[in-house]
Amino acid sequence: MVGNIPNLLTLTRILLLPFFAATLVYEKYGYALIIFVSAAMTDLFDGYIARVKNQTTYLGSILDPVADKFFLITSFIIMSYSGLIPKWLAITVISRDLIVVTGSIILYFVIHNLKIETSIMGKIASASQFLLVGFVLLSLNINEEMHAPMLFLVIIAVVTAVSGLHYVIKGLKMANPENTN
Repeated sequence: MVGNIPNLLTLTRILLLPFFAATLVYEKYGYALIIFVSAAMTDLFDGYIARVKNQTTYLGSILDPVADKFFLITSFIIMSYSGLIPKWLAITVISRDLIVVTGSIILYFVIHNLKIETSIMGKIASASQFLLVGFVLLSLNINEEMHAPMLFLVIIAVVTAVSGLHYVIKGLKMANPENTN
């Protein structure tokens, strides 16, 4: 059902995206932080309500990760273009997502089913990416500059790459079930 509360919260998160992007582009980092926190709250509440009230839907299972990816990719593109995060990290994050999405589409055509289950590595990668976006916005609002430790950036890149590799291996196993011994 589209109209249940978790799906409406997810749609709200998607609708916040252009406003979030505009605040980043026009360097209104206070507003960007408010929108980011609001989006994070809708993400927390939609998942919680869906589980507690047993309102999980197929649409929600697709929309929720799409909303997260839209927010992350938009953040990484704009923040890297603005020099707030390194371009190499944005390329790593976006490349991983493009590979996973492309692999999912190919997998759908091969096995005629698309049931993607997030892995713990995928969740860790997304969480670390969201933490970085939040850290950057918080830093910009407190110090008016951003200095993320290089080790933090490298860890995010490594976790992102490992999660991408994990999804590729998982997809290959799904496409070739007879070779999973």
